[in-house]
Amino acid sequence: MIIVCGLNAVQDLVDKHAVGRVVSLLGPDTPHRIFKNIEPAQHLKLTFHDVVEMMDGFSAPRATDAEKLIEFIETWDQANPMLIHCWAGISRSTASAYTALCMLRPKADEEELAFELRAASPSATPNRLIVSYADALLGRNGRMSRAIEKIGRGESAYEGTPFILTP
Repeated sequence: MIIVCGLNAVQDLVDKHAVGRVVSLLGPDTPHRIFKNIEPAQHLKLTFHDVVEMMDGFSAPRATDAEKLIEFIETWDQANPMLIHCWAGISRSTASAYTALCMLRPKADEEELAFELRAASPSATPNRLIVSYADALLGRNGRMSRAIEKIGRGESAYEGTPFILTP
């Protein structure tokens, strides 16, 4: 089980679902938190702004961030749920959850997985830069990026509603 949410909901969902792994994607001005019952080795902390291109004054996601995310997902034994969060649970976390779905269901059509993400979260607007890095690293030849473009921007929201995906 993959749980996706904003920062405010993390600890409650970790407790409720006996989460074993956490991916935190936060901006440089937001300190990473420590969550009860999550061992440090089971908590991936990535730090960059939610931007989709290089911009002065902002730290954009880099290919190395996508590499770390992919390595973290590859080592997940799925014995306990993994929770993926960013500040609002709309962009960085949904891009990472989509990456996980593509990795954990390698034979599934990327577009079908993107529409599954959309059905689970009407506000999901996956960060296109993160998806493009993952697409290249996973050898998907642009299919992940095209699928995300196809679902388009999600509904406007200040914070996404937590949701669950099944790998």
